[in-house]
Amino acid sequence: MTDIDETPAGLRDRGLPGEGLDARLVVDRGIFRLDVALTAAPGDVVALLGPNGAGKTTALRALAGLVPLTGGHLCLDGAALDRTPPEARPVGVVFQDYLLFPHLSALDNVAFGPRCRGATKAEARAQAAGWLARMGLTGHAGAKPRRLSGGQAQRVALARALATRPRLLLLDEPLAALDARTRLEVRAQLRRHLAEFEAVAVLVTHDPLDAMVLADRLVVVEHGRVVQEGTPSDIARRPRTDYVAQLVGLNLYRGQADGHTVRLEAGPALTITEDLSGPVFVAFPPGAVTLHRDRPTGSSARNLWRCEVAGLETHGDQIRADLTGTLPLTADLTTVAAAELGLHPGAVVWAAVKAAQTHAYPA
Repeated sequence: MTDIDETPAGLRDRGLPGEGLDARLVVDRGIFRLDVALTAAPGDVVALLGPNGAGKTTALRALAGLVPLTGGHLCLDGAALDRTPPEARPVGVVFQDYLLFPHLSALDNVAFGPRCRGATKAEARAQAAGWLARMGLTGHAGAKPRRLSGGQAQRVALARALATRPRLLLLDEPLAALDARTRLEVRAQLRRHLAEFEAVAVLVTHDPLDAMVLADRLVVVEHGRVVQEGTPSDIARRPRTDYVAQLVGLNLYRGQADGHTVRLEAGPALTITEDLSGPVFVAFPPGAVTLHRDRPTGSSARNLWRCEVAGLETHGDQIRADLTGTLPLTADLTTVAAAELGLHPGAVVWAAVKAAQTHAYPA
């Protein structure tokens, strides 16, 4: 996307020693302590995920220099940035609400960064025009932010961040301000732009779909600490906390395995297909759960529990049932099935899951 890196492509692909992001972000704020390690090579897109208050935005602001570190280190392309003021860092930021200058046109919003870096007005505007063209916004160069749609404003904000030729791009909930229809289109466009970006990009999001689509690697933060990291497929297949399991839509339990049986820390035993020993996680999707009003006879399911419906909600084109009882879990079923079962809060049901539909792995 940028035209400033004259390093031969072969060297860029391998990554030179010292290139990219190497950080340990330690920030103390009263009783809250953030301690998060982040590394990324040029071209990597890393998503920070976590519940509210986990420390994601604090980490992003620390990378930008808007929050000082109380410990750790921050190196970008081999240069220490710990004491570098925000305006002197080779960092571009796209804020959640974009924060475009309302009195400037789209063109001058994008030209603002190059002007601050010493470009003449003509040079900055020429660079800005090029970035707007890449974003498909040439026809909106003269528009003020209030005349732009949400998707257009997001692309102007991205162009403004990239026009400073950053070596680190930070995106704070980049799609949160968009409606569902616009979000789908802009997500695809943003994915394309990030794929072309040759430096490091770090984004914060609450939306697991945004993270799965946009990022190469996910870093899950809870209570100021990294609890899991890996590729989207790794995270989705092997969640390690309740938050991650809910994020990817799985029922998750921890217990002690002995062959094909897992005795849960709190609850019944589960039958699995894997032959394991020691501490393990067991996961299965809500769609793997079948519900019955009466205890089934002759069922091939090795896992069967008596439960009570705690709540029902629409989940896509299905009904999601939250169940309590012998084993708290969630189950997905069609609206027809829910009606036939006469489900309602307080209803007693039997939940069954076949061993082949569970997935167990070492804890």
